[in-house]
Amino acid sequence: MAAGKSWATRTAAAFMALAASAGCAGGTTGGGGPQAGAGRTSSPAASAPPAKPSGPAGALPRPGEVGRIPAPSDGLPPVISSIPTRRKVVFLTIDDGWEQDPGFLAQVRDRRIPIAAFVTRDAVEARGATDPTAQGGRFLGAGKWRYIRDLRGAGATIENHTLTHPNLPALGYARQKAEICGTSKLIRRHTGSAPTLFRPPFGNHNTLTRKAAKACGIDALLLWTATVQPGGKIAYQVPDKKLRPGDVLLLHFRPDLSRDFRILVNKIKRRGFEIGNLDAYLKAATR
Repeated sequence: MAAGKSWATRTAAAFMALAASAGCAGGTTGGGGPQAGAGRTSSPAASAPPAKPSGPAGALPRPGEVGRIPAPSDGLPPVISSIPTRRKVVFLTIDDGWEQDPGFLAQVRDRRIPIAAFVTRDAVEARGATDPTAQGGRFLGAGKWRYIRDLRGAGATIENHTLTHPNLPALGYARQKAEICGTSKLIRRHTGSAPTLFRPPFGNHNTLTRKAAKACGIDALLLWTATVQPGGKIAYQVPDKKLRPGDVLLLHFRPDLSRDFRILVNKIKRRGFEIGNLDAYLKAATR
């Protein structure tokens, strides 16, 4: 199989898919014409439903806004934890796949909120014990890969977070490659598109991780600058404890995700930040 699509190709595909979806939503109005003797005519413009927004969800980069992320001199995928911009924009990512909350899916779809989901096979398929960071999940709404496909259909990108969530630096190259390539193949099989981003479990990685990621068609390792705790509370990794332009926020598929996600999105907007389209910003930063 060919390696995963580039950010440029995938972003273009998102434009086309979302535009097509908007076009199909127009439709025709049901029912027959006006009743005889009613003396009224139907106005097509008045009866048509409002047009849905088209194009990628979230804030898109402005010309010249985004700083460049240089390619590493060793030719391996870069490790990125934030996007170089001064604009008040942040990026939302979510890990694992244990708690498949339908309310979260509805928010991503209906409010057109850009999300990058980094999925783990064992979480999506509800195998074995939950990852400790999932905080005791109940496998809520365990639609398994169907849920992930629905999330992708709602506009999320589906990215790689390994098969079993191991501590990768403790493994050799072959086992790291098996974890990453195996997940990429599963994502391609179940969603029709291979991932181009990889998030190492616990954020732990070494040079072998980057070599394995490259061999599996990964363009970059994406870390984070802040985590989101239950209740939508943001745990910062900077002394001033506040959002900064270009921050990448990490959530997990946890119980009460729908409620926590709503709180988080409203908090971000109250603080004057937009939620950015990660694909588009990465494309601008790595040209």
